[in-house]
Order: sequence, then structure tokens, then C-alpha cells
Amino acid sequence: MTNWSDSIPVYSTESGRIKQNGPAQKATGHKNDGIVRLRREVKGRGGGTVIVISGIPLSNPEVKELAGVLKKRCGCGGTVKDGVIEIQGDHRDSLLAELQARGFKVKLAGG
Repeated sequence: MTNWSDSIPVYSTESGRIKQNGPAQKATGHKNDGIVRLRREVKGRGGGTVIVISGIPLSNPEVKELAGVLKKRCGCGGTVKDGVIEIQGDHRDSLLAELQARGFKVKLAGG
């Protein structure tokens, strides 16, 4: 008789093929690498330019406070969605300078 308690799944009908990289799998990405990314987006926004700031290593209330400071600095509107700041208009240079002055490591991402 086969002992299935030691088996490792390799395929799931819900998610497809399961990669086996060892016992502890960790998702890779830019989420918590300590780098704040500034990305310019135009698609899906009615032709308006928006700067998306992601990867901010702060708690949610601190992110909202930072968004308010950045909006005042640029003199424009914006919002916070799921820990990501969206600033209306193309203000990458002033946002880059402000975030670097606050001690964040910042990269320009995208177009």
C-alpha cells in the first residue's frame, strides 16, 4: 500500500503546475526591497498623466501623510490606494528630489 503523506503535489487544477524550489517558496518581486519606485502612467487614465509611487516602506497612516506632503509640494491632486501613492501630472523630478531628501532610495521606473 502507498503512503501518500510524504507526497509532494506537482499540479493543481486550480493553479496549474506547481514549481518545486524547495520546502520554503517565497514570491519574488519589488514589494519589500527597500527601493521606492516612481512610474509614469498614461494608459487607462483618459489621457492624463499620473505618477505612481510604490514600494514605500511605511505604515498606511504614514503613507497617507507623505501623500499629502507630496501633493502640496507639487500643487496637484492625488490619492493613496493599497499603500501606493498616485500623483496627478508629470512631477517626477520634484517628487524624486523630495523623496531623496526624506532619505528614501528612489528609482525611476517605466517611461
